[in-house]
Amino acid sequence: MNSSSPLKSVVTRLAEELSVAEGQVAAAVQLLDDGSTVPFIARYRKEATGSLDDAQLRTLDERLGYLRELDERRAAVIASIEEQGKLTDALRADLLAADTKARVEDIYLPYKPKRRTKAQIAREAGLTPLAKRLLADPSLDPATTAQEFITEGFADANAALDGARQILIERASEDAQLVGSVREKFWKDASLRTVPRSEQAATAPAAQKFRDYFDFAEPLETMPSHRVLAVLRGEKEEALTLSFDGGEDEPYQAMVAATLGVDASNPGAATKWLGDTVRWAWRTKLMIMATVDARMKLRQRAEEDAVAVFATNLKDLLLAAPAGTRATLGLDPGFRTGVKVAVVDATGKVLDTCAIYPHQPQNQWGQAKATLGALVARHGVELVAIGNGTASRETDALATELISDITKSGAKAPAKAVVSEAGASVYSASEYASHELPDMDVSLRGAVSIARRLQDPLAELVKIDPKSIGVGQYQHDITPGILARSLDAVVEDAVNAVGVDLNTASVPLLSRVSGVTPSLAAAIVAHRDSAGAFRSRKGLLDVPRLGPKAFEQCAGFLRIREGDDPLDSSGVHPEAYPVVRRILDRSGTTLTDLIGDTRTLKSLRPTDFADDRFGIPTVTDILAELEKPGRDPRPAFATATFAAGVEKVSDLKPGMVLEGVVTNVAAFGAFVDVGVHQDGLVHVSAMSDRFVADPHEVVRSGQVVRVKVMEVDVERKRIGLSLRLNDEVGGDNRARPSRGTGNDRGRGQDSSNRESGAQHNQNRGNSGQRANNANGNQRGNGNRANNQSRNNRNNNRGANQPSGSMAQALRDAGFGK
Repeated sequence: MNSSSPLKSVVTRLAEELSVAEGQVAAAVQLLDDGSTVPFIARYRKEATGSLDDAQLRTLDERLGYLRELDERRAAVIASIEEQGKLTDALRADLLAADTKARVEDIYLPYKPKRRTKAQIAREAGLTPLAKRLLADPSLDPATTAQEFITEGFADANAALDGARQILIERASEDAQLVGSVREKFWKDASLRTVPRSEQAATAPAAQKFRDYFDFAEPLETMPSHRVLAVLRGEKEEALTLSFDGGEDEPYQAMVAATLGVDASNPGAATKWLGDTVRWAWRTKLMIMATVDARMKLRQRAEEDAVAVFATNLKDLLLAAPAGTRATLGLDPGFRTGVKVAVVDATGKVLDTCAIYPHQPQNQWGQAKATLGALVARHGVELVAIGNGTASRETDALATELISDITKSGAKAPAKAVVSEAGASVYSASEYASHELPDMDVSLRGAVSIARRLQDPLAELVKIDPKSIGVGQYQHDITPGILARSLDAVVEDAVNAVGVDLNTASVPLLSRVSGVTPSLAAAIVAHRDSAGAFRSRKGLLDVPRLGPKAFEQCAGFLRIREGDDPLDSSGVHPEAYPVVRRILDRSGTTLTDLIGDTRTLKSLRPTDFADDRFGIPTVTDILAELEKPGRDPRPAFATATFAAGVEKVSDLKPGMVLEGVVTNVAAFGAFVDVGVHQDGLVHVSAMSDRFVADPHEVVRSGQVVRVKVMEVDVERKRIGLSLRLNDEVGGDNRARPSRGTGNDRGRGQDSSNRESGAQHNQNRGNSGQRANNANGNQRGNGNRANNQSRNNRNNNRGANQPSGSMAQALRDAGFGK
């Protein structure tokens, strides 16, 4: 880029990144700047943005913030250098061409105000000519040449040479091109190595969960996020020491020499001094800088991957099938403390609570069953929700026997389902639960939450901090701000995709609606409590502090069942009601008759009703809404039936085919609850007969699946499962090759077997929340450091690559040893 080349606008750069038209980006940016939310823009401003979806808009919003920060920093840097009188046309062009914050900082480094360095002191003492002279003429003798540069502070030739060396080292370390090249090469070639922090750490009980990393190495480029976060946790807990090995020094030193203009083959007297200077520049400056950058990049990439996995799992869980508005009995299982019981009506209102003690040590089985039977009869219970924590299977057996007895009596028996308890204890002790259920014991609130989350998972889970829902990997090791932004976006998109009943929604649920803040949500509920149920969406304008902008953003996502206007129960925005009136006039029918009339609606052409404000995309959406008003995008409700007699890990036998529920999906596979209080792992290599790059292509959290037990380690509580029901136990069950290249297959399938031991177990505590034991159950498989010399390390990087079979993957994870 020459000095006259202007910097591309943010809109232009975004359009190029997203491969969309500049007009689409400009419209989206304007809407975001005006305060519109992503769900609102994606749903109701399709004409303006050219139908950009919510995923594209989220990316656009994120990149918009980054590019604006980049331009702001670039302007500040240019102003600083210009103020110093050092801004040249070439330097300005380099800064304008910089496309990352890191590149801007690399260029700014020589001009950045800093404390007085050794190099600066040497320059002030007039030693720059000495450095230049030795560079220009290596035949000079360094000691002799330095004699004429002896000054106060540099009392002899050695001191003068040291000062000259510092000048050259700083020049190399502040060369933007060299710094960038070294950073790229180091990232490409380096490995992360881990060893115990000390002999004491290696034998400490608390460090044993990291024992798989006591002699471990893996290339930075291919190291998966869960292993990165695991070793960083090990370092934080003072169990591991991490080091970065960039490979042989010579290639990096050659890059430094080329930048400084040092010819190592020159026979001159100064060549050795210059070579030592090059080595010092690499070892004391550039290598340290490259290591710091690699560590930051490694953590950033790992966090991004972990957040993406967490977000996908959270979305699947939030959008899990609701059982519907039916009276539900919630059971929060426990042994000594008893099973907490709560009955809620179709709207989630608490009708009854108690505690029963069917299990050890009380063993009041008959009394407990009688109590539950009375509650079912008294309240017309249609569903039984059983938490999946401690004593879950035993409580499930109680519910099964209860349902059998009711059926034998000729009465209608309720259906039962096992529900994830994740986060229930967090909700129970939360401030909102205290406000929502003020007179209820904390231990009983969990049973209420379990019952409600069967009725409507989304409405109940929004009351819990997403990080506490337990579907992520290493969420406590991720920078809180990054995780919170991503998860908040997921919750917002899920809530607005489903829509919210204005007359029943809680404050936490309403606060996730587009344009509704927590304080505004509280105001809506307060108005509803005092003035009664809303009869129309227009009634929202009577809520204090809810103005036209907030109404515009939220109205389309709020539903009013059996209100004054049938359209208020649909996803049609009030601003588009005139379009519906035109459709009614053209079709010659009433709104009541038109809603659900598929034949008539299919016969209408969107182009006949489009105008300058509401184009074909919006009219198409309106016709779809009229066909199925307020349709729920979530799947139909289904539950897994756990096998009778299989209640603990020791009950499992290789070859069993069981039904289970996917509880978590990670980059290396999926965890499945088969009813034994310990999730099993379906490794990515055992998910399909075809190549699977991402487990989310095959399964999602909450999905009911059938799996085959491949191997069981009772002592370590590890369960190996397969989705391929024709796999042979102990056989070579390789996944079929990908249609892509061999390299693709190696990255996505075979190499992923190294993760088969990672996060293999998800233990359930008393709260029902799964604890990640991944930090210690991960193996490098072929990337172990063998204490070899640095000269041999690159040759051993590819040794002992995994075979690709499920059996081998399980052996690598520790089975059979």
